[in-house]
Amino acid sequence: MSPWIEKHRPSNFKQIKGQNEAIERVKDFIENFSKQKKKAVLLYGPPGIGKTTLAHVCAKETNCEIFELNASDFRNKEKLEQVLKPAIEQKSLTNENKIILVDEADGLTSVDRGGASELLSLIEETNFPIIITANDGWAKKLSDIRKKVEMIELKELKYNEIKEVLSEILKREKTDLDIDLISKIAIGSRGDLRAAINDLQSISKVENPSQFLFDERNKETSIFNTMKLIFKNAPSNEMLGLFDSVNMSMDDILLWFEENIPVEYKGKELVRAIDLLSKADIFKGRIYKQQYWRFLVYQNIFLSYGISSSKKNTNSKFTAYKKPMRILKMWMHNQKSINKKSISKKYAELVHVGEKRAMHEFPIIKQIINSNENIAKELKLSDDEINYLKEIPKAR
Repeated sequence: MSPWIEKHRPSNFKQIKGQNEAIERVKDFIENFSKQKKKAVLLYGPPGIGKTTLAHVCAKETNCEIFELNASDFRNKEKLEQVLKPAIEQKSLTNENKIILVDEADGLTSVDRGGASELLSLIEETNFPIIITANDGWAKKLSDIRKKVEMIELKELKYNEIKEVLSEILKREKTDLDIDLISKIAIGSRGDLRAAINDLQSISKVENPSQFLFDERNKETSIFNTMKLIFKNAPSNEMLGLFDSVNMSMDDILLWFEENIPVEYKGKELVRAIDLLSKADIFKGRIYKQQYWRFLVYQNIFLSYGISSSKKNTNSKFTAYKKPMRILKMWMHNQKSINKKSISKKYAELVHVGEKRAMHEFPIIKQIINSNENIAKELKLSDDEINYLKEIPKAR
């Protein structure tokens, strides 16, 4: 039995639902590649919304051959060069042009430093347009790649758009299902069209489809998507559960909202949003101090529904959210403390004094080390530790 997800995969732009803006941008990138400042686009968005499908449809619609690579291909440099060099240098034999698809780029793990550098080299050397896909386009591992690509976000599909696709598939399959059951599948998929089609196929084969039970998918939501849903949409009850799927502490979530509310809100709307953020912070303090965990519901209401309601109109324009500066400053402070402690420890071991004494006398120790570069070598200081000593002001 052929999987419906493959059997009914879109073959043209019209069949792709809910991604009109992304389609236009990718199409323009391919058709006007010679004029583009960047040689690659990064299609990003949650699983099952059609990132890979859009790349294949684009190749078909623009009469291009598609050459597909996966993140795992970038872990073997020799094999990659054997396959990749001909692909980026030679013209297609059957079509006028070629598209290189790098699928699931966020599959590069933290140890795949070579893989990321190979992908960057590919972007710089290619003679053909590159389409890269990733679930989380803002993942740390993709930070260098983001500088070289045009970012194109694919939106999570609305349940009625998924429902429309499911109904069309049932017509082609000449199969009937209760309309309420189709709606249940669409809502339960939480924007994942691929999962919805797989559920539809499974349910269509059972004797009593109405008795088919399936759980709503528990998808992890990034802080970027969470802020986008709250800042840009009208308030809804669904927002109250958004933070349950964010893999981040509430302290950090508050910092993210504190940093980015001024980017989205102005005037009276900004004042109201900041006021509600402060109320959420007050309840956080009460929760920690008094251990009244039932106050979490009020914290969530102020932070989600409340902040969303501060804005009169919805906004679909793209906004680049920033990492909280307070987190960055804390990190920088911690890094300095780490360097200070590690230098003091090395010095204490070399001259046979206590670490506490070395920490207390650090201004003098810093002067001694800076006075002679051989001392740094004898202490076996790292580049970070040496740079730290040069950055801090000399004692007078």
